[in-house]
Amino acid sequence: MFYREAGQFKTTYSADQAIFPIRQDRWFIAAVLIVAYVVVPLLMRGREDYLYQAVLIPFLILALAAIGLNILTGYAGQLSLGTGAFMAVGAYAAYKLTTAFPDLNIIVVFLLAGLITAAVGLMFGLPSLRIKGFYLAVATLAAQFFIPWLFNKVAWFYNYAPSGTITVPPRDFLAWQVTGPAATAEVRYLVVLSILVVFALIAKNIVRGRIGRQWMAIRDMDIAAEIIGIRMLPNKLIAFAVSSFYCGIAGALYIFCYLGSAEPEAFDIILSFDVLFMVIIGGLGSILGSILGAGFITLLPIFLTNAPQILGFGIRADLQKHFEFMIFGSLIVVFLIIEPNGLARLWQIAKEKLRRWPFPY
Repeated sequence: MFYREAGQFKTTYSADQAIFPIRQDRWFIAAVLIVAYVVVPLLMRGREDYLYQAVLIPFLILALAAIGLNILTGYAGQLSLGTGAFMAVGAYAAYKLTTAFPDLNIIVVFLLAGLITAAVGLMFGLPSLRIKGFYLAVATLAAQFFIPWLFNKVAWFYNYAPSGTITVPPRDFLAWQVTGPAATAEVRYLVVLSILVVFALIAKNIVRGRIGRQWMAIRDMDIAAEIIGIRMLPNKLIAFAVSSFYCGIAGALYIFCYLGSAEPEAFDIILSFDVLFMVIIGGLGSILGSILGAGFITLLPIFLTNAPQILGFGIRADLQKHFEFMIFGSLIVVFLIIEPNGLARLWQIAKEKLRRWPFPY
């Protein structure tokens, strides 16, 4: 009996309201954290940093951005196509803070960059009070075009650098260099992982509470939610602020712990669509689904790139790239037809099967 709830009695309110009330879930999360914090660094020690730099770090950062978008789209029902722009705000805000205040703690810099992005998200969230659906998506699309253009044209944002790029300065945290050329991939991985774990738990608590229930009521039927006393103005703006806060921190990490230096084009609309695909494939209205969707979108192109060499097929590079796009798009369409509720729903079905094992139905 791998996954049985029978016999697990709740004797206190805190136990009944726990994030993981089932013992097997707690064991599974503990095992995942042990693998992420202990096993992966031990296996990677002394080897090349390719898996850190090309796979694990971008996966964790984009998972954080997907959680932010899922809060807005999956829980609050507000469609947004400006994720890349809000990540750019977080990246440039963190860059300006580090260069203006060199002694400021790098973790504080990330948090302040998230708060600045939340303020910008509030401004672009004002149209949600009057419009919704695809019209709101077009309104947020304006941010995707305007913000990178602003960062590209106003030299103050990149400190008047002749190249027009921002380069991350070296910064330390607890005697470890977190950013800069000398920062090891292992340290950057552990920092990004810790931030993702903390903010994923915070997001899980938010959506389980009063604010999250109000967001879901607005998502399901906003007129009925307003009739029963839910206030549209503050709840929609809070959703935009919280979502932008997460995307801002993800953007700061994207520059400081992944790219090292970048231009505004690094946060183009393709990045916004990638994060949106992560949310849709992972599952709308699911924190775990955001992480699973980020893993799917991040790892699948890498697998498709290396599959011909692994299988022994000699394909030209340009033809292989076209095949990657075709297979990638086809898999997304097929997956959404088979399970429109995403990877989170498949995980839920697997747990339901284990509950009834050995006679699942």
